[in-house]
Amino acid sequence: MVFLTDHLNIMASMMRVCLILLWIRIVVQPRTLQCKAVQVFPPVNFTLTVSALAQVLLSWKLSPNQEQKNYTIRYDVKILTPVFEEYDTMKTHSFQTAVLHNGFSAHVRTLLFHQGLQMTSDWVTAELQPPPGAENTAVTDLSCVTHFTISSTVSLHCTWLPGKGAPEDTKYFLYYRYETYMEECQDYIKDKWNRNIECRFSATHIVPGEIDELIVIHINGSSKYAAIKPFQQLFNQNAIEKVNVPRNVTVFLEQNDLVATWEKPLSTFPKGCFEYEFYLINLKSGNKQVSKTYSHDFRLRIDVTCRYSIQIRANHYMCAVNGFWSDWSEILYIGENKQENLIVWSLAVLCVSTCCTVTLIAIACKSQHMWSKLFPPIPTPRIKFRDPFPNHYERARSCPSEMWLEPGLAEGLPCSALHDDVF
Repeated sequence: MVFLTDHLNIMASMMRVCLILLWIRIVVQPRTLQCKAVQVFPPVNFTLTVSALAQVLLSWKLSPNQEQKNYTIRYDVKILTPVFEEYDTMKTHSFQTAVLHNGFSAHVRTLLFHQGLQMTSDWVTAELQPPPGAENTAVTDLSCVTHFTISSTVSLHCTWLPGKGAPEDTKYFLYYRYETYMEECQDYIKDKWNRNIECRFSATHIVPGEIDELIVIHINGSSKYAAIKPFQQLFNQNAIEKVNVPRNVTVFLEQNDLVATWEKPLSTFPKGCFEYEFYLINLKSGNKQVSKTYSHDFRLRIDVTCRYSIQIRANHYMCAVNGFWSDWSEILYIGENKQENLIVWSLAVLCVSTCCTVTLIAIACKSQHMWSKLFPPIPTPRIKFRDPFPNHYERARSCPSEMWLEPGLAEGLPCSALHDDVF
């Protein structure tokens, strides 16, 4: 009985295997045979055309030999240079933004879908040659910065260095492209050889607040002695924005805590899109501290006997890629250095005391001088009179008055004769 049961189980398993094989033969094999019977042709007339600064139009056509009935047709595109990228599309054209000073190459193939199966054609390749120009004549070290202005526009500032092989008479010219708008620079700064090395746009067509849009910078040049090779570079709009300084920064003490508050920088981004750095210096000890925060206030326990300086700066956060940190805000001070204040107070008291003493002495001296002028000393009176009996004496002689001298002393003193006009 057991043997019969095992035999039946084996027979059932074999029947299941046969049914699976039969299903595969009925369903899969005809589909495979059908796929093998369909031929997939590569696209035709594949061309690359420069349609704008750093922009290439890739275009192609479906092969006229390609069967389309009951099939879904797409195209697989691969950008080979300057940067590898792969994508598929149902269209027969595609726009790509890329720097072109080193050339551009890509290839495309046909994708055929039918009943869940995919078939592909061979690749078709097209290439753009690099623009002409002598080696080492293109600009180097190109950098650009954007800034959101009070007038709600975006300014653009770019700097670069001339190529090492560029002749001294080289003239460089900068253009920027944002979406479909292109503009040439009109405000250059030159080096000592009169070559343009810097450009400023006080206002541009760059839309503030856009997320990760590309700014194309193109710089070409001319010279009497060499062909100047052009140069292109792509910048993420948010990555090169120098954020504005936080506004209305205030600091105050709340018991033993330093509290700072501020408003978001001038920007079209909401306040949740910024991060901040808080720079604190203890002016007594010289200790420095940098703290990061994502709110619009900051609280820190400090030593209230010390004086501190505070600055704040801002950058993008979450809503866009980080740009350039803003400048630091103006320095604000808070707290008192009590020891320093005591010294200053002591010096101030000493200075005031000294000034008062000098003033009093000067006043006393001046008062004494005025007193002597108002009440001068009385001089000793001199008795002058005519002798009523001039004929009985010899001519009078001028001597000290005998009334002031002791008897006997006057006899030995010399006297000088007086002129007649004295009498």
